[in-house]
Amino acid sequence: MSEKTPLILVPGLLCTDELWRDQLQALSDIADMTVAEHHLHETFEEIADHILKTAPETFALAGLSMGGYVALEIVLRAPERVTHLALMDTRADADSPSDKKKRQDFINLVQRGSAFKGVTESLLPILIHPSRFKDEVLTERIYKMAQDIGKEGFIRQEMAIMQRKDRTAELAQIECPTLVLSGNEDALIPASHQEKMAEAIPDAEFHLIAECGHLPTMERPFETNTIMRDWLSW
Repeated sequence: MSEKTPLILVPGLLCTDELWRDQLQALSDIADMTVAEHHLHETFEEIADHILKTAPETFALAGLSMGGYVALEIVLRAPERVTHLALMDTRADADSPSDKKKRQDFINLVQRGSAFKGVTESLLPILIHPSRFKDEVLTERIYKMAQDIGKEGFIRQEMAIMQRKDRTAELAQIECPTLVLSGNEDALIPASHQEKMAEAIPDAEFHLIAECGHLPTMERPFETNTIMRDWLSW
């Protein structure tokens, strides 16, 4: 039996290892997986340092949304250690002024003592496909992840995101086999934006998942798992 591929999975904003639950089960025969935590750090530099210190010498790396920002920080800092890269429903550019204002508004809402679950309820329409809004099993999993991250973790994550660097010009430096995956109806980061990101990476393939929003690992696990399994064999 061949040796399993070390694979680090990096969750998105307000997400825990539950984001990767189906991948942790479905890919366990070919990958030795670890889910990174990043809600305890305030900058992407700190997050990347922590992950690299505890990671195997070489590893595959997958990040979704905020996790993709972390993955870019890691692969650009230590390209010799990343054998495969997966960027899911994410982007390479920095926040615009309006993006930063929206994030600060959410932070202010939380700091004023509003119910923390309310932040997730307001985000839900841009996180999942409209057909899943009434899927109570899925939505409760999303709410639970947010509660587990908590108010202070959420604020740290948002502060880190607002400070992140624009990596667009550096995408051409990525040399490892790269999967760029998007839900076809991602309302937060349009699929067209992600396709352009894939075009800028020399050895990248772009995959689109139908009837899917911003969280393909949870919304469409079978399709996501199939694509990831193939990616790990590139």
